[in-house]
Amino acid sequence: MAVKLRLQRFGSNKRPFYRVVASDSRKPRDGKFLEILGTYDPLLGKVAVDSEKVQKWLGNGAQPTDTVRSLFKKYSVLDK
Repeated sequence: MAVKLRLQRFGSNKRPFYRVVASDSRKPRDGKFLEILGTYDPLLGKVAVDSEKVQKWLGNGAQPTDTVRSLFKKYSVLDK
């Protein structure tokens, strides 16, 4: 089972809100997930992520998607 760290979309039209989740790569984007790692609000530019959980999943071999990787770099989530 390949695990990905990805964004799961919530919110209404033109008001996006995302959860950062660890999920099986074979599941759909908004489908079943393994664990919630945090949230991302693009309208406010806020990322709230539990870095201990992220480190745990990365240590277990999970691969972040390109978007999640760029969010982690931009908001320096892994540096904390």
